[in-house]
Parts: sequence; structure tokens; C-alpha cells
Amino acid sequence: MNWNDIKKIHSYLPETSEGWHQHSNGNGWVQDTARVSDTAYISETALVYENACVSETARVSGHAHVSENAYVYGHALVSGNAFISGNAHIYGHARVYENAHVSENACVYGYAYVYGYALVSGNARVYENALVYENARVYENVRVYGTAFISGHTHVYGTTHIYGTTHIFE
Repeated sequence: MNWNDIKKIHSYLPETSEGWHQHSNGNGWVQDTARVSDTAYISETALVYENACVSETARVSGHAHVSENAYVYGHALVSGNAFISGNAHIYGHARVYENAHVSENACVYGYAYVYGYALVSGNARVYENALVYENARVYENVRVYGTAFISGHTHVYGTTHIYGTTHIFE
């Protein structure tokens, strides 16, 4: 996929590909200021830019974005139209996909999944086998772990800990 093709998908990109290159594993577009290891996979329609880092065997696919100072590593997968930004970390076997956003200092790790239109931000942590999905919002210093899941239009914030087999939905 050439620069003009990728601009049709991501219309806000600059006019020329100056300062960008295609990654050797997947042909995805990486800004020269970002770091992507040779073992990571970036699909041809995905973007990694600014000071973001993707390493180890992590995968960024679909129309996903990894930007700012975000870090995706381990066996993590970011796909669909997901956005990872700020200082967010996605690692282990975590999955962030569909239209989910993980931002600020949030972390998603272990075997946790964040998907749908979910948002995880602030200093929130989603880990172990937890799920955050649909239109759920998890932010501030919330911890979601174990086999807990947050879904629907639920907003969880503050210093709340959701764990075990807890299911919260609206």
C-alpha cells in the first residue's frame, strides 16, 4: 500500500511520506520518530507514530493507531480501529480491538481484553482475564482484574477495584 492509499484511510496524514517508512514485517506505516522492533508486526493499514514503541512479537493490525509515548509489547494485539495513546502500555497477551481507546497512563495486560467502543484512561489497570467492552468507561485509578467484566454504558472511576467474577453493566 503506497502513501496515497494510506492517506485515503487516514486522511489527516501529511501530504508526503517524508519522515515515514514502511515496516519490514507487514508493511505498516511507521513515523521515523517511533520505534518498532523487527519481530513486531504492523499491518499495511496500521500506523505507529510520534514516540510510540512496538516491540517483541506484538501486533498492530487493521486501521489501528499507536501514538504519542504508548508502548505495545510482548504478545499483545491492537487491531481494528483501536487507538493507543499517551503513555499507555499494552502487553502480555492483552487484546485491544474494534473501536476501543486506551490512553493517558492506563495499562492493559495479562490476558485482558478491551473492545467495542470502550475507553480505559487515567491510571486505570485492566489485567488478568478481565474484559472491558461495549461503551464502558474505566478511568482514574480503577483496577479491573480476575475474571471481572465491565460492559454496557457503565462508568467506573475513582479508586474502585473490580475483581473476581464481578460483572458490571448498564
